[in-house]
Amino acid sequence: MTRTTPHPLLNESLADAARRRGVFGEVQLEGSRLRCAARDSAAEAFYALEVVEGGLAVSLATADRWLSESIESDLMHHGDPLEELVSEELAELGVEVDPDSLVVRHYRSDDRLYTFLTPLPAGVSADLALTYLLAYEAAFRGLGDMTDDGEE
Repeated sequence: MTRTTPHPLLNESLADAARRRGVFGEVQLEGSRLRCAARDSAAEAFYALEVVEGGLAVSLATADRWLSESIESDLMHHGDPLEELVSEELAELGVEVDPDSLVVRHYRSDDRLYTFLTPLPAGVSADLALTYLLAYEAAFRGLGDMTDDGEE
C-alpha cells in the first residue's frame, strides 16, 4: 500500500475529536496518517486514518503476529465476517452501510505490520471518517487479545 502526502481532513481538529472520544490511547497526527493507539490491547496495536492509494482508509495494525492470529481465530470461531461487524458498528453510530459494499483487506504490509484496512468512500467528510475510525475500534475491541484481560 502506498502512503502519500497529507490529506486535508487529517488535521489537529480531527485528532482532537478522536482524543475527546476517550476510546484510544495516544493520538498522533503523522503527516498522511492519524494514528490512535489501541487502548488496553495485549500487544501494541494502533488504529489509523491514512492516505492509501490516493484516498482515505481506516486501519488496524500491529507488529505482533499473535495478536493478529488471535483476531483471526475469533473471527473463524464465531463465523462473523469482519465486514458485517464493522457495518453493525457503523449502524450503531448512525451510519447505514451495506456490508457487501465494505472491503476489509488483511495482509502483512511492507513495513511488517499485520494490517486490517478498509478504504473509505470517495469524498468522505471529517465526521464520517471519524465515525469509521470509531466503528473499527468498536468492532475490533472484542476480538482476540485486543482487550488484555491479564490471562496468560
